[in-house]
Amino acid sequence: MVKAAAPVASAIRDFLKLESAGGILLLITAAAAMIVANTPLLPRYDDFLETIVAVQVGDWSISKPLLLWINDGLMAVFFFLIGLELKREVMEGELSSAKQIALPAVAALGGMIVPMGIYAWFNWNDPIALDGWAIPAATDIAFALAVLSVFGSRVPIALKVFLLTLAIFDDLGAIIIIALFYSEDISLQLVIVAAVAFAIAVTMNRAGVTRTSTYVLLGIALWIALLKSGVHATLAGVLIALCIPMRDDAGHSPLRELEHNLHGPVVYAILPIFAFANAGLPLAGFTFESLEHPVTLGIILGLFAGKPIGILAFVAVGVLLRLVELPKNVSWGQVMGVGFASGIGFTMSLFIAGLAFEHGSGDYFEGDRLGVLVGSILAAVAAIVTLKFALRHPPVPEASST
Repeated sequence: MVKAAAPVASAIRDFLKLESAGGILLLITAAAAMIVANTPLLPRYDDFLETIVAVQVGDWSISKPLLLWINDGLMAVFFFLIGLELKREVMEGELSSAKQIALPAVAALGGMIVPMGIYAWFNWNDPIALDGWAIPAATDIAFALAVLSVFGSRVPIALKVFLLTLAIFDDLGAIIIIALFYSEDISLQLVIVAAVAFAIAVTMNRAGVTRTSTYVLLGIALWIALLKSGVHATLAGVLIALCIPMRDDAGHSPLRELEHNLHGPVVYAILPIFAFANAGLPLAGFTFESLEHPVTLGIILGLFAGKPIGILAFVAVGVLLRLVELPKNVSWGQVMGVGFASGIGFTMSLFIAGLAFEHGSGDYFEGDRLGVLVGSILAAVAAIVTLKFALRHPPVPEASST
């Protein structure tokens, strides 16, 4: 039993360390983007992101500004990694049983419904602004885990796993939202092409094909079809990830190997590039009154207040109804701290904000970014303060299995 559990525990520890370090790098790149956007370098920053990058074969071409290649292309790799993590957790990890799923699922549900409700309440009479209703529902797992890492060994492993699993559900919710609400001008013909590509990948999986490069090539075709179809192309990453085989006949895991190989590039390159490209907000002209705009205020309160209130309230109701129970060594104060940490939306919130106002109107995008940055900062500070008191004593060591 111990031998079987050891690789899983080691994988979780490695994942947490990597994501925490990634959170620090995200902070540095976001700060760099803010500095550049508020200096004479701003025109160069904008010109760089608006540089047209084209791929052409004969009469067929994809031509987009660099910013959209980052948001549609690089982020598809990020969602591919999310899909791999989700499949692994469902098949062999923290989501492999109903008992394990219940607590983080209930928490994630509350952590999405309440922030979305707060945003919608502030913007109900503005149909364009209402397009951003999903922005405060997201969690940036790298930043959230970086906050927990500040407290070192005082954090119970069960609390880290709770946050990790909650964030996975958040990502799954974001994927569903993007698929259902942030796709437009759908080309049925290209959707059929994408469906055929996905069906081929499923068939390959069932036939026992384990060479991951074959799936990656098919994933590129799926990404192109979705990009041209009007369905958001990042979904290709998730769909093809679900087809990667968990194990081959020799017991080797192509999925785990691919996940391990992608973690570094995603955490240390793709997400920082995304943060640098999207966090550059010129502050000239912003005043305290800017924070009172319904879009900005709805995002700030959704992240800073809606996330912890939703998570704590839904978990409390679940415990009262005996649907879920808190893990050993995890207190209500720690759950509240995780709730605040989950309010650090940052990269995922910025990503959804871009979709929301690309889908609707760009008029509110600067207010969106201001709300995401302020709300995420407030949530991070509140998480650190709450956990400082909730983690006064080191966790009681769990009894080891023999």
